[in-house]
Amino acid sequence: MADWAIWVVVAGALFVGELMTLDLILVMLGLGALVGAVLALLGVDVVWQIVAATVAAGGFGLGLRPVARRHLQRGPQLVTGVAALVGEQALVVERVDGLGGRVKVRGEIWSARSYPSSLVLDAGEQARVLRIDGATAIVHRFEL
Repeated sequence: MADWAIWVVVAGALFVGELMTLDLILVMLGLGALVGAVLALLGVDVVWQIVAATVAAGGFGLGLRPVARRHLQRGPQLVTGVAALVGEQALVVERVDGLGGRVKVRGEIWSARSYPSSLVLDAGEQARVLRIDGATAIVHRFEL
């Protein structure tokens, strides 16, 4: 079998292996094997094919792999809806206790209850949203 064909078979096996692992290491070795195949087609000696394939695989691993991983990783998790209000600062607009009250969160007025239920927040105080329970914000005293 010709040298270039051996390199192509090795590269193909490495690419298939990459499909199993998905950590972008075998694909870099496969690209190095393709460099060896090109050199074999050009008639370069086997020792130089191996050296070039090794150097190319190392170069791809150090140069291309970090860029590829960065592009494949997900961005920050997007939080929407009422889950986005958890942790937000709220302004008490109507006395809040364990039974009810009103707060302003991100410009919207929400019904609210305090946590713990014995806590009383007067109008004008700052609070922090602990969770949203239906259409009611569960809040506690805002502390720096």
